[in-house]
Amino acid sequence: MPKLKTSKAAQKRFKLTKSGKVKRQKEGARHILTKKSRKRKRSLKANTMVDKTFSKKIKALLPYA
Repeated sequence: MPKLKTSKAAQKRFKLTKSGKVKRQKEGARHILTKKSRKRKRSLKANTMVDKTFSKKIKALLPYA
């Protein structure tokens, strides 16, 4: 059986935790930051988990993660 290819786009965006959940960065923290409140920018720094409905698809893109 041939090796499976990892999606490089998914590899850059997602990490797996030890328990198997998929971790991701929040969007909206790169530019146009002047109109966003301090509280909102602070909460955008934190990582969050991918919804469980999408995690199966993402894990398929990361076969060796």
